[in-house]
Amino acid sequence: MTTEIEPQSLQNLSLKSVKRALDLFSPAHDQLAPPDPERLNPLLIQVAFGGVEPVSKQHIRKADHNNEQIAPSNALPAGQEGAKEVQKGVTEKALAVVGPTLPPRSLNDNTVHAGKSTTVLPAFGSSSERNLSTSALMERIPSRWPRPEWHAPWKYYRVIQGGHLGWVRSVAFDSSNDWFCTGSADRTIKVWDVASGVLKHTLTGHIGQVRGLAVSNQHSYIFSAGDDKQVKCWDLEQNKVIRSYHGHLSGVYCLALQPTLDVVLTGGRDSVCRVWDIRTKVQTFALSGHDKDVCSVFTRPTDPQVVTGSHDSTIKFWDLRYGRTMATLTNHKKAVRAMALHPKENAFVSASADNIKKFSLPKGEFRHNMLSQQRATINAVAVNEDGVMVTGGDNGSLWFWDWKSGHSFQQAETIVQPGSLESEAGIYAACYDQTGSRLVTCEADKTIKMWKEDENATPETHPLNFRPPKEIRRF
Repeated sequence: MTTEIEPQSLQNLSLKSVKRALDLFSPAHDQLAPPDPERLNPLLIQVAFGGVEPVSKQHIRKADHNNEQIAPSNALPAGQEGAKEVQKGVTEKALAVVGPTLPPRSLNDNTVHAGKSTTVLPAFGSSSERNLSTSALMERIPSRWPRPEWHAPWKYYRVIQGGHLGWVRSVAFDSSNDWFCTGSADRTIKVWDVASGVLKHTLTGHIGQVRGLAVSNQHSYIFSAGDDKQVKCWDLEQNKVIRSYHGHLSGVYCLALQPTLDVVLTGGRDSVCRVWDIRTKVQTFALSGHDKDVCSVFTRPTDPQVVTGSHDSTIKFWDLRYGRTMATLTNHKKAVRAMALHPKENAFVSASADNIKKFSLPKGEFRHNMLSQQRATINAVAVNEDGVMVTGGDNGSLWFWDWKSGHSFQQAETIVQPGSLESEAGIYAACYDQTGSRLVTCEADKTIKMWKEDENATPETHPLNFRPPKEIRRF
């Protein structure tokens, strides 16, 4: 014989479950649990419920009267005696706390419903403008992340085309800020006027791509490095090569000049950074330690005087006195293709396909990552004195960053020239002029683009859309 089970609603089942739980954990039947003195402490209540909307005294009396009529099985831990003690300490304000698992009940409703209860607790220093929500109970901690400064967006104002016949791979500015030079895959070095963009000279002599350029501040020399394993010194008064530095076993990818010594540093595919004496053409040191290509290098007057980045995803600090490694940074996971030293601060950035990271000098402590990921192979990085950093990727993306906060305030895309493929939108080199107000980018569509800030932009027309990060990634 089968007995039919009466269908019961979900509300009845919930109420039975609540009643069963209260019967199990109640100290005695038909009695409420004794009040917890710690929970009724006004100081604790002020901290926990300081932001909840207060209730008037009239509502307090009605709620207290309602609590006397509520059945014992519907009680919260605070009983009638505790409520009376709390009511004595109430001066001006109070709040109504509703059980979190039970549906709320109006204070003006005098009827008794099973499973619903309201206890009145005092609130000190509460605000009447806030509503009863979870966010009001949580303490809002201000973000410690620095807010970025407003920078005007950049736009390109000149495109130099028809000069080079191959990819433009390198760029360097003169200290007088009158001209700059570019190296290309067409094996030539061209000198351009900054003001007009007119071609002034063409230097020929390399038999491979010109991958690195540097202009001396003390002499009228240009130093160049290329895929033909050659490092050359050009005299601009005679427009010809006066010195060649032989020793690299493969292509040379990067080049830098020491600001205080007559020394030039080159790194290449042979995984070695070589130090050359400019006058005697003698190789002073061969800084070996990387496992793969050395594709970025910069120098500074004080230790560490040489910093190199490699395809083995490491950054090494070198001591020029002894020619050995001072420190090795292993924060990156991908090849470090570009680095840039800040012109004022003792800090530098390194760009990789995984992230753009900022480090402090001289010890190389990791500061933080940039707040966005460009999601491209970054070939070029440059920083000016105003704190505007630019990174160029192989997909034609040119992102501008605020140096202090790491916020990307502009994300531009280069436009390939007519007749070029879409895949030729890559940016291989970028460099600011001496004032930091103009930017030159070298691209795969054989053009040179010059950028400047938009003079008509204001914080109202281009507002700063910044959200501080919730957590700082350490990798």
